[in-house]
Amino acid sequence: MLDIYPWQQVLWQKLAMRPQYAHAYLLQGPAGIGKRVLADQLAARLLCLHPQALSACGECKSCHLLAAGTHPDLYTLQPEEVGKAIKVDQVRALVDFVVQTAHLGGRKVVVVEPAEGMNPNAANALLKSLEEPAGNTVMLLVSHQPSRLLPTIKSRCVQQSCPLPDEADSLVWMQQKLPQLERQQMLELLVLAGGSPLTALGLFEQDVVGQRGKVVEGVKKLLKHHLSPSQLAESWSAIPLLLLLDWFCDWSQVLLRYQLTGDDTVLGLEDMQAVLQYLAGKSSQTKVLQMQDWLLLQRQKVIGRANLNRSLMLEALLVQWASLPGPR
Repeated sequence: MLDIYPWQQVLWQKLAMRPQYAHAYLLQGPAGIGKRVLADQLAARLLCLHPQALSACGECKSCHLLAAGTHPDLYTLQPEEVGKAIKVDQVRALVDFVVQTAHLGGRKVVVVEPAEGMNPNAANALLKSLEEPAGNTVMLLVSHQPSRLLPTIKSRCVQQSCPLPDEADSLVWMQQKLPQLERQQMLELLVLAGGSPLTALGLFEQDVVGQRGKVVEGVKKLLKHHLSPSQLAESWSAIPLLLLLDWFCDWSQVLLRYQLTGDDTVLGLEDMQAVLQYLAGKSSQTKVLQMQDWLLLQRQKVIGRANLNRSLMLEALLVQWASLPGPR
């Protein structure tokens, strides 16, 4: 039985049934849809000594070594610490692996995730191996943000898009994982996750719904002048900064869209609809655009792991948000 997700079946057949394999593949698409599972399953089939039509056999020496996590012909390249970059020394160690002869006499397989996690020096160090890998080596790059990859990296790979599953498939899977939730609760999680069911499950496990409720309530108190920006920023100390910036970016985009269209259907989740309608009537589009630009810049700094003062950034965000309703 293949350990892949229902929405991956057609894509998996396309990958598994290739008559021959290229030296490098780029599995690209949103986070939280199971791209790493595809890469791992493809690695298992490529390394298997007696592969079946759509899977590894599970019985040969290679499959047993893979199951034990000790396969000598599989190399996984990922950040040494969560959230850190893949360094050039790590790629050099990978290059040393690529030039070796396969221990079991078959293929060698390399899995890189996230591919965009390589810093510029590391990415450049990988280029030659991507173009001319030594021996029978297949490289599987997994990217959640392919726009951050060097064009020279992408051009050396067979690029395979991995789309979001449709809402129906996601909800069926989520019902199996979260039977205690009602359909509307699952839909809200899926919206918060940008349509990615695995991300939605992670958000539930991290109580992101509870965190969002705390943030929404804080925003309402801020606009009513019941809390100051510094007090509110301090009360959000346990909430991930990128999550906060994602929500405020989304709210600013929705706010601008609603100002331009007046269409209630663009207002998003119910928890912020009244707030956004209020701000739309009290804020100038110029101020909303300036806020949006500022938010996107700060978000990029966080993604780029800049050395930031969290408290000052949040206070600046909340001061601007509180000043949106004003002279138009």
